[in-house]
Amino acid sequence: MGKFEIKTRKNGEFQFDLKAGNGQVILTSEGYTAKANCHNGIESVKKNAKDDSKFERKTSSNGKPYFNLKATNGQVIGTSEMYESEASRENGIESVKKNAPDAEVVDLS
Repeated sequence: MGKFEIKTRKNGEFQFDLKAGNGQVILTSEGYTAKANCHNGIESVKKNAKDDSKFERKTSSNGKPYFNLKATNGQVIGTSEMYESEASRENGIESVKKNAPDAEVVDLS
């Protein structure tokens, strides 16, 4: 089962990672100045992860596929790693859909 881990960045901002059951990071948030906003971001991921239309499939400047998960207002709430193939990116999206809704939250900050 997946989990969200809240961490503190070097600049003092909070961020979360969504990890799959195997411990691999499948989604990373932006930096938040307040921990409460970080928790709100996690709730937004849990809510939006079930909706395929909220996943924006992208290709980086070096040609590697990745995705963003967007909130209802269009704001990016999480970004994936870079993948080697589009099939791997689709597996990552499926992993977010499967792991996010019921993932526990672990505060490491």
